[in-house]
Amino acid sequence: NPIGMFAWKPVLNQSGPTEFVFRVFTTVPEFQALLFLLFLLLYVMILCGNKAIIWVVCTHSSLRTPMYFFLSNLSFVEICYTTVVVPLMLSNILGAQKPIPLAGCGAQMFFFLTLGGADCFLLAVMAYDRYAAICHPLHYTLIMTQRLCVQAVAGALGLALLLSLQLTALIFTLPFCGRRREINHFLCDVPPVLRLACADIRVHQAVLYVVSVLVLTVPFLLICVSYAFITSTILRMRSAEGRRRAFSTCSSYLTVVLLQYGFCALVYLRPQSSSSVDEDRQFALIYTFVTPLLNPLIYTLRNKDVKGALKKVISTKGTSEG
Repeated sequence: NPIGMFAWKPVLNQSGPTEFVFRVFTTVPEFQALLFLLFLLLYVMILCGNKAIIWVVCTHSSLRTPMYFFLSNLSFVEICYTTVVVPLMLSNILGAQKPIPLAGCGAQMFFFLTLGGADCFLLAVMAYDRYAAICHPLHYTLIMTQRLCVQAVAGALGLALLLSLQLTALIFTLPFCGRRREINHFLCDVPPVLRLACADIRVHQAVLYVVSVLVLTVPFLLICVSYAFITSTILRMRSAEGRRRAFSTCSSYLTVVLLQYGFCALVYLRPQSSSSVDEDRQFALIYTFVTPLLNPLIYTLRNKDVKGALKKVISTKGTSEG
C-alpha cells in the first residue's frame, strides 16, 4: 500500500533502549576545547550576521523589496537551521556522550530536513527573482507582487515540511540495532540513522533518493536555467562596468549555491555503498556552518544597499545616543 507506507507507526514495540548517542569528534581534552570554541564562534557569527540582515531589512524602508524580503526570510531560516543542530552539538563536544531519546532524534531530523529543504527552495525563488529583475526590468513590479512573494515563501516552507514529515515518519517506523545505538555523526541525519536499522532499508533509501532529487536537483536546475538567462542578458549590456559588477554579484551567489547543493548532493544523492560516514560528517559541517555564514557576508560586504542601510541605522543610533 503506497499510502500506508508513509503512515506514522508507533515505535514503542522496539526492544532495548530507545536512545541514541553521537560519536565524539575527539577524546583529547585540548582538542575538545578548541573545537568547542571554534564552533561556538562560528555559531555566534551566523546568528549575528543573519540577525543583522533581518534587522536592517525590517528597519530600512528602502530595502522593502522582493529581493530583500526573500533575503530576510532566508536569514531567518538559516538561524533556525543552525540552532536545531549546533547547541546540541556543542553540548556533546565537551564531556561524556549525552544520549538523545528516540523522539528527540526524530524531532531534530524533522526540523533539520524541513529547514534545510526550505533553504534550498528559497535559493531557487531568489534566483527567479533576480531573473525577473534583470531580464524583465520593465515588468518586474507586475511579476513580483507582494502576494506572489508571500506565496513563494509559504510554498517553499510548506513543501519542505510535507516532504520532511513523510521521510522522517517512514524512517522511524524501522527497528534499530545495538544497545548503544551510536550515530557516527553530530546530528540525527538520515543516512547515519538508516545505517543503524535492523531491517531491509531499500524502500527507505529509494524514498530518500526521490526526496533528495525534489529538494536538491530540481531547485538547482531552476537556478541554472535562471542564471543562464541572466548571463545572456548581462553579456548584452553596453556598460563594461555594469557587466563587471553584475558578474561579481552573480559569482558570489553561485559560490554559495554550489557549496550548498554540491555538498548536500554528495551526502544524499551518492550511493550508500560508496559513501563514507566520516566524509558525510565532514560534508555536513560545510552546509551547517559555512553556507549560513557566507550568506550574510555576501549580502552585506558585497551589497552597497545593505551596507549603506547598516551605516545609516548605526550612525542614526549613535547620534541619538550622543
